[in-house]
Amino acid sequence: MTVHFIGAGPGAPDLITLRGRDLIAACPVCLYAGSLVPEALLEHCPKDAKIVNTARMSLDEIMAEIGSAHAAGHDVARLHSGDLSVWSAMGEQLRRLRALDIPYDVTPGVPSFAAAAAALNTELTLPGIAQSVVLTRTSGRATAMPEGETLENFAKTGATLAIHLSVHILEKVVSDLTPHYGVDCPVAVVWRASWPDQRVVKATLETLQTAIGAEMERTALILVGRAIGAEDFGESRLYAGDYDRRFRPVGTAPRFPETAE
Repeated sequence: MTVHFIGAGPGAPDLITLRGRDLIAACPVCLYAGSLVPEALLEHCPKDAKIVNTARMSLDEIMAEIGSAHAAGHDVARLHSGDLSVWSAMGEQLRRLRALDIPYDVTPGVPSFAAAAAALNTELTLPGIAQSVVLTRTSGRATAMPEGETLENFAKTGATLAIHLSVHILEKVVSDLTPHYGVDCPVAVVWRASWPDQRVVKATLETLQTAIGAEMERTALILVGRAIGAEDFGESRLYAGDYDRRFRPVGTAPRFPETAE
């Protein structure tokens, strides 16, 4: 028996890995976060599978379901939205599984920031503009931010920021970022990236609040940085004709001569 933690992706039911799909199809028990995981993914479950929506359940109740499956020798597909490496509440479940000596594994998923960037048709790291992406959020009732992990501190780096779970305090976000990025810095808000009702607003830090108006729902991602929608940037040396690479030796004395033969 194994508990398979599966990243269910940002929303579109076809944005799931083949491994994740196949694991869902093989498990007689499926626990899914119904508030964010689309029900279309449940179509991959076996016809007689036990399907449990964990949206209203406590951690103790979730672990009790897993314990029952373990006692019966049934594999469990545990679906969380996006990718499990950030803000998934997976860590606390894994800790309990280790204490109970219940086997588990993890299958990654498409994260929401990647789906949002795709919706914008943009690359978040551009030569000479930004080479880092900071995934962050602001303090909430469920989890406070550690001291030092502030928007102001991250903004000082000039990196592209992907700010989660914060659109409800947009005025504070703009206020914290403007001194570091400037009023003309590009910003975009993407609601429910990859879902059928996806919405996108592009603006600057100065115009964002006016552009959004009253439609500020919690399930949104804020992307901030000079790389968003930029056109004036250098080209990567990776594909330059005179760039000597392992798989494309250039010149009379290439860096990797053994691959030049």
